[in-house]
This record gives sequence, structure tokens and C-alpha cells, in this order.
Amino acid sequence: MSEKAVLIVEDDVPILTGLIDLLEGEGFRVYSARDGQRALLLYNEHRPDLILLDIMIPEKSGYDVCREIRKKDPVTPVIMLTAKGQEVDKVAGLEIGADDYIVKPFGVQELLARIRAALRRSVVVPVKTEEEKITFGDVEISVKKYSGYKGGSTFQLTLRELNLLRLFISHKGEVLDRFTILDEIWGIRYEGTTRTLDQHIAKLRQKIEDNPSRPRYIVTVHTIGYKFCPDPE
Repeated sequence: MSEKAVLIVEDDVPILTGLIDLLEGEGFRVYSARDGQRALLLYNEHRPDLILLDIMIPEKSGYDVCREIRKKDPVTPVIMLTAKGQEVDKVAGLEIGADDYIVKPFGVQELLARIRAALRRSVVVPVKTEEEKITFGDVEISVKKYSGYKGGSTFQLTLRELNLLRLFISHKGEVLDRFTILDEIWGIRYEGTTRTLDQHIAKLRQKIEDNPSRPRYIVTVHTIGYKFCPDPE
């Protein structure tokens, strides 16, 4: 991990200083910003491997920063930092493209585990097809472009959404429990994060399903997880 760069966006000076010391001590190259405008400037200049992004920051909020980055970069992991109990913030962050969130105050080992897991999962393994496309029903996905086509409309995918689809396709027709999916896609097994997965699934359904409230391809298996049905049931 010594060559990896992390951008920390946090306006609380003691927290920011502690994060810088921690990550530099772990061998990361660290850039830091205390407001959203500066964060975007540093992102464009250095293109870090991962972003730790507080939500409540001056100039531009964490939502705005994440949204701007995702317009041109579906790959770089974004881990949002939220205050305890800000459930709405967590969900909103995931909906605009954040990969994960961690609640303050957080433990050092948990944070490092989340960062390392996100970095491990930030590389797409090539799909074994000549055209590097994923197709099912009336959906066609371009792996290289992180984009899809359905019903005459195009849409963009995040890396996480693409990896979810690839996992489902490799286990088509099988029921995958939530913790197995979290372990495979997020790269770490921890309690209390199934909402993260459910929000990503909800967003993916909005892109590939005719009616996201009555999904045909990614089917919920009550109390267990999800099943991918390329030939709708």
C-alpha cells in the first residue's frame, strides 16, 4: 500500500491531523483539504487512489464533491465520513456514488480495514468476452466505458455496480446472501452494513429494470439476499 495516495477531506482540524498522521504512518501518500472546493482541485491535480470524504464541509458539501467526481470517474473509491446517527446522510451518499461510509467516532483498525478493502476492490478484473460486453434481456453493458444501454437510453455505472453485476452473472440463478456479497464486493466482512448493499442494489435496479419496484433480473430473496435471473421469472 506504500505507493497508494489518499485524499482526506475533513474540516475538523484535530480529526484531519489524526488521519494524516495515521495514514502517513501506514505508508500512504496523503493529500488533505478542509473544504469541498480545495478537495476538487487536489483531486484533479493528483488523482488519488482513494478519497476519505466528510459530508459536512465548507464551500461544497461532501455530496457535491462526490457528485462532481463521479461525473468523470466511476472507479476511484470514495468512503464517506458521517456523524453518528446520520442515516439520511449515509443513504444519500451511497445514492450519488460513494462506495462505503464509516461513522465517527471510528476505530483505527476498522478504518484501515475499510481503506485496504476498497483499494483491493478498485481494479476491475477483465470480463472474459471478446467485446467486453455484458448482455441480458434488453440490457447491454460496456465494461470499458462503464456505461449501459436499455430501451433506447444509456446510463453510467460505477465500479461497484459493475462488479455487482459481474458477481451476479457468475452465479446466475443462485441465491447469494447479503454477507457473501459484501465479502466479495466490499472485501471485508462486518456487521451492520447490509443497508450499504441494499442501497447499491436499489440504484442498480433503477438502471437495468423495467420497473425497479418489481424487479425481474435482481430478485430479492426474503431474509437471505438476492438472486440474478438473466431469463426473468
